[in-house]
Amino acid sequence: MTTEATKTEVGSYFISNYPPFSQWTVEQLPEVVAALAAPPRTGPDGQPTPLGLYLHIPFCRKRCKFCYFRVYTDKAAPDVERYVQALSREIELVSQQPVMGGRPFRFVYFGGGTPSFLSAKQLTSLVDRLRANINWNQAEEVTFECEPGTLSQPKVATLKELGITRLSLGVENFSDAILEENGRAHLSGEVYKAWDWITAAGFPNVNIDLISGMVGETWDNWKINIEKTIALSPDSVTIYQMELPFNTVYSKDILGNQIETPVADWPTKRAWLNYAYDELLAAGYHISSAYTLVKDPHKVNFSYRDNLWRGSDLLATGVASFGHISGVHYQNKTEWADYTGDLLDHGRLPLFRALRPTKHQMLIREMILLLKKGYLDAGYFREKFGVEILDEWESQWREHEREGMLTIEGDQIELTREGLLHADALLPAFFEPEHRGVRYT
Repeated sequence: MTTEATKTEVGSYFISNYPPFSQWTVEQLPEVVAALAAPPRTGPDGQPTPLGLYLHIPFCRKRCKFCYFRVYTDKAAPDVERYVQALSREIELVSQQPVMGGRPFRFVYFGGGTPSFLSAKQLTSLVDRLRANINWNQAEEVTFECEPGTLSQPKVATLKELGITRLSLGVENFSDAILEENGRAHLSGEVYKAWDWITAAGFPNVNIDLISGMVGETWDNWKINIEKTIALSPDSVTIYQMELPFNTVYSKDILGNQIETPVADWPTKRAWLNYAYDELLAAGYHISSAYTLVKDPHKVNFSYRDNLWRGSDLLATGVASFGHISGVHYQNKTEWADYTGDLLDHGRLPLFRALRPTKHQMLIREMILLLKKGYLDAGYFREKFGVEILDEWESQWREHEREGMLTIEGDQIELTREGLLHADALLPAFFEPEHRGVRYT
């Protein structure tokens, strides 16, 4: 059932939601409008569903050749200010929605793009405007993504003052040649300068991102990356395996110009990830998911990931951002002019498309996302959804078990090391038949 992928083909590999984004439609927008206008759902314990906030900051110094996010590299200061105004206005409108229900934010995530593209003054101005309508004083985690070359000591100090609890530093690779080849804006020297400022500021949690399989990577380079990461000793390390969704520079070269981009094949990327597991575990880290290792599991809790994967509400703000509210998936307008235009000025949220999953689809979503942590308890799904997942998908579980991807003991399902390396490749087997093989995004 789990075919061993070899060559890295164009298409999405990383699974972040279900049903696939390609199934979300404009016609279902009334579903999210109704969800926003209704009080929040409550769980079996009678408590409101946990609530999170995502803010998309879409600016970058350069567009990485493997990037598939909605980002802009050509916006001047007035454009940035216009966007900050629009984002602040959207937050104001969102804060007035009945679905807020007086709930505090459990987690907040500044993503991009490059949130650290904004200057210290712009960041302070944005947060001041946001705090006129919301606050995250009770949040368990406030995460902020950073590109090393956009940081300065004053900006890092500002982030600490604004209540950021977790920084995620997009290192990706420590080789300047590979960073340049893949279109990254920063060089390795900027990583070390930023690291000194971050360490001095004393953030509770700091993550380093790496990518296994960037163009130009070799075994020798990969070993150096892991060695240098361990030497910095971040609180967590997240390693993504390089993929080529349809709208990246590399993908367009392959599809349009018939250029063979030399991305490492899947067995090589998995071997590099396996090596990273071994080295980081030997250095005292612990596996937290198929992508992430943490130094101290009691200190790093990943509130954003864990709540979102269990079906929490996520209010998504900013151009092209994705949210999930009262059981409805939705995405904002995806074009600059549509997002920053007059919708917000007229008091209307910039919604683009939506999907209300069935209860069965919500079960699948939660099951496959939580499996990425490396283990599942069938009893959890029995209690929450009234479904015996080991019976419902017996053939899929047994096939994965025969392939050595997981073990099953009573209610406990646990991915093996091989299963962790193949985590995303295991998940489509649990999709409904009509969603297997369709374009994911």
